[in-house]
Amino acid sequence: MTLGKALAWDDTVLPFQLDNSDIRGRVARLDGALGGILGQHDYPPAVEALVAEMALLTALIGQTIKLRWKLSLQVQSNGPVRMIATDYYGPQEEGEPARIRAYASYDAERVTDAAPFEQVGEGYFAVMIDQGEGTTPYQGITPLAGGSLRACAEAYFAQSEQIPTSFALSFGRSTEQSGPERWRAGGVMLQHMPKASPLMAGGGSGEQGLLQPEDVVPEGEAGENWTRANMLLSTVDDLELIGPSLAPTDLLLRLFHEEGPRVFDAQAVRFGCTCSEERVRQSLSIYSSKDIETMTTDDGRVTADCQFCGAHYDMDPATLGFEAKDSGSKK
Repeated sequence: MTLGKALAWDDTVLPFQLDNSDIRGRVARLDGALGGILGQHDYPPAVEALVAEMALLTALIGQTIKLRWKLSLQVQSNGPVRMIATDYYGPQEEGEPARIRAYASYDAERVTDAAPFEQVGEGYFAVMIDQGEGTTPYQGITPLAGGSLRACAEAYFAQSEQIPTSFALSFGRSTEQSGPERWRAGGVMLQHMPKASPLMAGGGSGEQGLLQPEDVVPEGEAGENWTRANMLLSTVDDLELIGPSLAPTDLLLRLFHEEGPRVFDAQAVRFGCTCSEERVRQSLSIYSSKDIETMTTDDGRVTADCQFCGAHYDMDPATLGFEAKDSGSKK
Protein backbone atom coordinates (compact mmCIF):
# COMPACT_ATOMS: atom_id res chain seq x y z
CA MET A 1 0.00 0.00 0.00
CA THR A 2 1.46 3.37 -0.95
CA LEU A 3 1.10 6.62 0.90
CA GLY A 4 -0.44 8.10 -2.22
CA LYS A 5 -3.57 5.98 -2.05
CA ALA A 6 -6.77 7.17 -0.48
CA LEU A 7 -7.57 5.08 2.57
CA ALA A 8 -10.91 4.29 4.19
CA TRP A 9 -9.78 6.03 7.38
CA ASP A 10 -8.38 9.17 5.74
CA ASP A 11 -10.05 12.39 6.94
CA THR A 12 -11.89 10.77 9.84
CA VAL A 13 -12.09 11.16 13.60
CA LEU A 14 -12.84 7.96 15.53
CA PRO A 15 -14.19 8.34 19.10
CA PHE A 16 -13.34 5.61 21.60
CA GLN A 17 -13.54 4.78 25.27
CA LEU A 18 -11.29 2.68 27.49
CA ASP A 19 -13.86 0.91 29.61
CA ASN A 20 -11.33 -0.39 32.15
CA SER A 21 -9.79 3.02 32.76
CA ASP A 22 -12.55 5.68 32.72
CA ILE A 23 -10.79 7.33 29.79
CA ARG A 24 -12.23 8.56 26.52
CA GLY A 25 -10.40 9.63 23.41
CA ARG A 26 -10.23 10.26 19.69
CA VAL A 27 -8.07 9.03 16.84
CA ALA A 28 -7.83 11.53 13.98
CA ARG A 29 -6.43 11.02 10.48
CA LEU A 30 -6.21 14.00 8.12
CA ASP A 31 -5.14 13.67 4.51
CA GLY A 32 -7.13 15.52 1.84
CA ALA A 33 -8.55 17.93 4.44
CA LEU A 34 -5.07 19.00 5.52
CA GLY A 35 -3.90 19.17 1.92
CA GLY A 36 -6.86 21.43 1.14
CA ILE A 37 -5.98 23.74 4.03
CA LEU A 38 -2.28 24.04 3.24
CA GLY A 39 -2.72 24.03 -0.54
CA GLN A 40 -4.32 27.49 -0.39
CA HIS A 41 -1.04 29.11 0.69
CA ASP A 42 2.71 28.96 0.12
CA TYR A 43 3.74 28.92 3.77
CA PRO A 44 7.36 28.57 4.93
CA PRO A 45 7.97 25.06 6.37
CA ALA A 46 7.80 26.20 10.01
CA VAL A 47 4.47 27.96 9.42
CA GLU A 48 3.11 24.93 7.58
CA ALA A 49 4.02 22.75 10.55
CA LEU A 50 2.23 25.08 12.99
CA VAL A 51 -0.93 25.19 10.85
CA ALA A 52 -0.86 21.38 10.46
CA GLU A 53 -0.51 20.90 14.22
CA MET A 54 -3.29 23.38 14.92
CA ALA A 55 -5.63 21.73 12.37
CA LEU A 56 -5.01 18.30 13.86
CA LEU A 57 -5.72 19.58 17.38
CA THR A 58 -8.89 21.25 16.09
CA ALA A 59 -10.17 18.01 14.55
CA LEU A 60 -9.51 16.07 17.76
CA ILE A 61 -11.02 18.66 20.10
CA GLY A 62 -13.91 19.58 17.80
CA GLN A 63 -15.20 16.02 17.68
CA THR A 64 -15.08 15.83 21.48
CA ILE A 65 -17.56 18.65 21.97
CA LYS A 66 -21.27 18.19 21.21
CA LEU A 67 -21.36 21.00 18.69
CA ARG A 68 -24.37 22.42 16.94
CA TRP A 69 -22.24 25.04 15.20
CA LYS A 70 -18.57 25.92 15.50
CA LEU A 71 -15.37 25.35 17.47
CA SER A 72 -12.48 27.75 16.86
CA LEU A 73 -8.88 27.58 18.04
CA GLN A 74 -6.69 30.65 17.78
CA VAL A 75 -3.11 31.65 18.53
CA GLN A 76 -2.25 35.32 18.91
CA SER A 77 1.41 36.21 19.41
CA ASN A 78 4.02 38.95 19.07
CA GLY A 79 6.36 36.55 17.27
CA PRO A 80 6.98 36.05 13.53
CA VAL A 81 3.75 34.04 13.33
CA ARG A 82 1.24 36.60 14.53
CA MET A 83 -1.90 34.51 14.33
CA ILE A 84 -3.14 31.00 13.57
CA ALA A 85 -6.90 30.56 13.27
CA THR A 86 -8.89 27.37 12.78
CA ASP A 87 -12.61 26.59 12.60
CA TYR A 88 -14.36 23.24 12.96
CA TYR A 89 -18.01 23.14 11.88
CA GLY A 90 -20.03 20.24 13.22
CA PRO A 91 -22.35 18.44 10.79
CA GLN A 92 -25.76 20.04 10.41
CA GLU A 93 -27.37 16.76 9.42
CA GLU A 94 -26.74 13.17 10.45
CA GLY A 95 -24.26 11.50 8.11
CA GLU A 96 -22.75 14.73 6.80
CA PRO A 97 -19.02 15.40 7.20
CA ALA A 98 -17.67 17.99 9.60
CA ARG A 99 -15.80 20.87 7.94
CA ILE A 100 -12.46 22.31 8.93
CA ARG A 101 -10.45 25.32 7.78
CA ALA A 102 -7.30 27.12 8.97
CA TYR A 103 -4.82 29.85 8.07
CA ALA A 104 -1.86 31.73 9.53
CA SER A 105 -0.77 35.37 9.43
CA TYR A 106 2.99 35.90 9.66
CA ASP A 107 5.89 38.27 8.95
CA ALA A 108 7.88 36.51 6.23
CA GLU A 109 11.06 38.47 6.95
CA ARG A 110 11.03 37.37 10.60
CA VAL A 111 10.39 33.65 10.08
CA THR A 112 13.59 31.62 10.61
CA ASP A 113 14.76 28.03 10.32
CA ALA A 114 14.26 27.55 14.07
CA ALA A 115 11.76 25.05 15.47
CA PRO A 116 8.13 25.84 14.62
CA PHE A 117 7.05 26.81 18.13
CA GLU A 118 9.93 29.28 18.31
CA GLN A 119 8.15 31.25 15.58
CA VAL A 120 5.49 32.31 18.08
CA GLY A 121 6.37 34.67 20.89
CA GLU A 122 4.43 35.83 23.88
CA GLY A 123 0.69 35.58 23.50
CA TYR A 124 -2.19 33.24 24.08
CA PHE A 125 -3.89 30.06 22.89
CA ALA A 126 -7.68 30.42 22.77
CA VAL A 127 -10.57 27.99 22.50
CA MET A 128 -13.89 29.44 21.35
CA ILE A 129 -17.24 27.69 21.05
CA ASP A 130 -20.22 29.17 19.20
CA GLN A 131 -23.32 26.99 19.34
CA GLY A 132 -25.44 29.26 17.22
CA GLU A 133 -28.24 31.77 17.56
CA GLY A 134 -29.71 32.10 21.02
CA THR A 135 -26.61 30.85 22.84
CA THR A 136 -23.75 32.68 24.53
CA PRO A 137 -20.36 32.08 22.87
CA TYR A 138 -17.67 30.62 25.14
CA GLN A 139 -14.00 31.58 25.16
CA GLY A 140 -11.13 30.22 27.25
CA ILE A 141 -7.48 31.20 26.94
CA THR A 142 -4.11 30.02 28.20
CA PRO A 143 -0.64 31.52 27.67
CA LEU A 144 1.60 30.25 24.88
CA ALA A 145 3.94 28.00 26.86
CA GLY A 146 5.25 24.46 27.07
CA GLY A 147 7.17 24.23 23.80
CA SER A 148 4.37 23.20 21.43
CA LEU A 149 0.78 23.91 20.48
CA ARG A 150 -0.03 20.43 21.78
CA ALA A 151 1.29 21.44 25.22
CA CYS A 152 -0.82 24.63 25.07
CA ALA A 153 -3.95 22.56 24.41
CA GLU A 154 -3.13 20.22 27.30
CA ALA A 155 -2.61 23.22 29.60
CA TYR A 156 -5.91 24.74 28.46
CA PHE A 157 -7.89 21.64 29.48
CA ALA A 158 -6.03 21.40 32.80
CA GLN A 159 -6.34 25.10 33.56
CA SER A 160 -9.80 25.97 32.23
CA GLU A 161 -11.66 22.65 32.38
CA GLN A 162 -9.55 20.79 34.97
CA ILE A 163 -9.74 17.69 32.80
CA PRO A 164 -6.53 15.64 32.39
CA THR A 165 -5.86 15.59 28.63
CA SER A 166 -2.95 14.38 26.52
CA PHE A 167 -2.15 14.26 22.81
CA ALA A 168 0.19 12.30 20.56
CA LEU A 169 0.53 13.93 17.12
CA SER A 170 2.42 13.36 13.89
CA PHE A 171 2.22 15.22 10.59
CA GLY A 172 4.24 15.98 7.48
CA ARG A 173 4.64 15.52 3.74
CA SER A 174 4.95 11.89 2.67
CA THR A 175 5.80 9.94 -0.45
CA GLU A 176 6.33 6.27 -1.11
CA GLN A 177 7.18 4.21 -4.20
CA SER A 178 7.46 7.30 -6.41
CA GLY A 179 3.89 8.32 -5.60
CA PRO A 180 2.77 11.94 -5.39
CA GLU A 181 3.81 13.93 -2.34
CA ARG A 182 0.91 14.64 -0.05
CA TRP A 183 0.18 15.68 3.50
CA ARG A 184 -0.73 13.11 6.11
CA ALA A 185 -1.41 13.76 9.77
CA GLY A 186 -2.59 11.61 12.63
CA GLY A 187 -3.11 11.92 16.33
CA VAL A 188 -4.59 10.41 19.46
CA MET A 189 -6.29 12.39 22.22
CA LEU A 190 -6.88 10.98 25.71
CA GLN A 191 -9.10 12.54 28.37
CA HIS A 192 -9.98 11.34 31.83
CA MET A 193 -13.72 11.31 32.38
CA PRO A 194 -14.72 14.75 33.80
CA LYS A 195 -16.54 13.25 36.80
CA ALA A 196 -13.21 12.08 38.19
CA SER A 197 -11.41 15.42 37.87
CA PRO A 198 -10.66 17.16 41.17
CA LEU A 199 -11.07 20.88 41.81
CA MET A 200 -7.62 22.44 41.97
CA ALA A 201 -6.56 25.69 43.59
CA GLY A 202 -3.29 27.58 43.33
CA GLY A 203 -0.53 27.34 40.77
CA GLY A 204 0.44 24.33 38.71
CA SER A 205 3.70 22.61 37.84
CA GLY A 206 3.95 24.00 34.31
CA GLU A 207 5.65 27.03 32.81
CA GLN A 208 4.27 30.29 34.26
CA GLY A 209 2.59 28.24 36.99
CA LEU A 210 0.07 26.71 34.60
CA LEU A 211 -1.78 23.59 35.61
CA GLN A 212 -0.65 20.50 33.71
CA PRO A 213 -2.53 17.23 33.10
CA GLU A 214 -0.63 15.54 35.96
CA ASP A 215 -1.75 18.31 38.34
CA VAL A 216 -5.44 17.45 37.88
CA VAL A 217 -5.16 13.66 37.73
CA PRO A 218 -7.31 11.98 40.40
CA GLU A 219 -5.60 10.06 43.17
CA GLY A 220 -5.82 6.33 43.73
CA GLU A 221 -6.84 3.81 41.09
CA ALA A 222 -8.14 6.47 38.68
CA GLY A 223 -4.75 8.20 38.70
CA GLU A 224 -2.95 4.91 38.17
CA ASN A 225 -5.21 4.19 35.19
CA TRP A 226 -4.38 7.59 33.68
CA THR A 227 -0.65 7.07 34.15
CA ARG A 228 -0.80 3.60 32.61
CA ALA A 229 -2.81 4.77 29.58
CA ASN A 230 -0.32 7.55 28.91
CA MET A 231 2.62 5.18 29.23
CA LEU A 232 0.97 3.00 26.59
CA LEU A 233 0.32 6.04 24.39
CA SER A 234 3.99 7.03 24.63
CA THR A 235 4.93 3.80 22.81
CA VAL A 236 3.22 4.94 19.60
CA ASP A 237 5.47 5.90 16.69
CA ASP A 238 4.94 8.48 13.96
CA LEU A 239 4.10 5.98 11.22
CA GLU A 240 1.42 4.37 13.40
CA LEU A 241 -0.17 7.77 14.03
CA ILE A 242 -0.17 8.76 10.36
CA GLY A 243 -1.54 5.33 9.65
CA PRO A 244 -1.09 4.47 5.96
CA SER A 245 -1.02 0.77 6.86
CA LEU A 246 -2.68 0.72 10.28
CA ALA A 247 -6.38 1.38 10.74
CA PRO A 248 -7.40 3.44 13.80
CA THR A 249 -9.14 0.40 15.31
CA ASP A 250 -5.98 -1.69 14.95
CA LEU A 251 -3.94 1.12 16.49
CA LEU A 252 -6.23 1.18 19.53
CA LEU A 253 -5.95 -2.59 19.95
CA ARG A 254 -2.17 -2.38 19.67
CA LEU A 255 -1.93 0.34 22.31
CA PHE A 256 -4.78 -0.36 24.71
CA HIS A 257 -5.98 -3.96 24.28
CA GLU A 258 -5.93 -4.55 28.07
CA GLU A 259 -7.88 -1.34 28.76
CA GLY A 260 -11.06 -2.51 27.01
CA PRO A 261 -11.19 -0.12 24.04
CA ARG A 262 -14.68 0.47 22.67
CA VAL A 263 -15.13 2.48 19.47
CA PHE A 264 -18.08 4.55 18.26
CA ASP A 265 -19.06 5.83 14.82
CA ALA A 266 -16.31 7.67 12.99
CA GLN A 267 -16.92 11.25 11.85
CA ALA A 268 -15.80 12.24 8.35
CA VAL A 269 -13.93 15.58 8.10
CA ARG A 270 -13.53 17.70 4.97
CA PHE A 271 -11.82 20.97 4.15
CA GLY A 272 -14.58 23.54 3.82
CA CYS A 273 -15.12 27.27 4.04
CA THR A 274 -18.24 29.28 4.86
CA CYS A 275 -17.25 32.47 3.08
CA SER A 276 -19.58 33.97 0.47
CA GLU A 277 -20.21 37.29 -1.25
CA GLU A 278 -23.35 37.67 0.83
CA ARG A 279 -21.28 37.42 4.04
CA VAL A 280 -18.78 39.97 2.72
CA ARG A 281 -21.60 42.36 1.84
CA GLN A 282 -23.12 41.87 5.28
CA SER A 283 -19.81 42.69 6.98
CA LEU A 284 -19.59 45.91 4.93
CA SER A 285 -23.20 46.93 5.59
CA ILE A 286 -22.20 48.96 8.67
CA TYR A 287 -20.08 51.41 6.66
CA SER A 288 -21.11 54.72 5.11
CA SER A 289 -20.50 55.57 1.46
CA LYS A 290 -17.55 57.71 2.59
CA ASP A 291 -16.02 54.73 4.37
CA ILE A 292 -16.64 52.51 1.34
CA GLU A 293 -14.86 55.07 -0.82
CA THR A 294 -11.66 54.57 1.19
CA MET A 295 -11.85 50.85 0.40
CA THR A 296 -12.34 51.37 -3.34
CA THR A 297 -9.48 50.49 -5.70
CA ASP A 298 -8.16 52.72 -8.49
CA ASP A 299 -10.30 50.62 -10.84
CA GLY A 300 -13.43 51.62 -8.97
CA ARG A 301 -14.10 48.28 -7.31
CA VAL A 302 -14.14 46.95 -3.75
CA THR A 303 -12.36 43.64 -3.45
CA ALA A 304 -11.96 41.12 -0.65
CA ASP A 305 -10.05 37.86 -0.33
CA CYS A 306 -10.83 34.99 2.04
CA GLN A 307 -7.74 34.09 4.05
CA PHE A 308 -9.03 30.55 4.60
CA CYS A 309 -9.83 29.39 1.07
CA GLY A 310 -8.44 32.09 -1.23
CA ALA A 311 -11.82 33.07 -2.71
CA HIS A 312 -11.76 36.53 -4.35
CA TYR A 313 -14.75 38.88 -4.29
CA ASP A 314 -15.07 41.87 -6.62
CA MET A 315 -17.98 44.27 -5.99
CA ASP A 316 -19.42 47.57 -7.14
CA PRO A 317 -18.97 50.12 -4.29
CA ALA A 318 -22.39 51.63 -5.11
CA THR A 319 -23.98 48.40 -3.89
CA LEU A 320 -22.20 48.36 -0.51
CA GLY A 321 -22.72 49.89 2.91
CA PHE A 322 -25.86 51.22 4.55
CA GLU A 323 -26.00 54.06 1.98
CA ALA A 324 -25.94 51.72 -1.02
CA LYS A 325 -27.51 53.33 -4.08
CA ASP A 326 -28.67 50.14 -5.75
CA SER A 327 -28.54 46.38 -5.24
CA GLY A 328 -26.16 45.99 -8.16
CA SER A 329 -25.19 42.81 -9.92
CA LYS A 330 -23.04 40.39 -7.95
CA LYS A 331 -19.88 39.48 -9.75
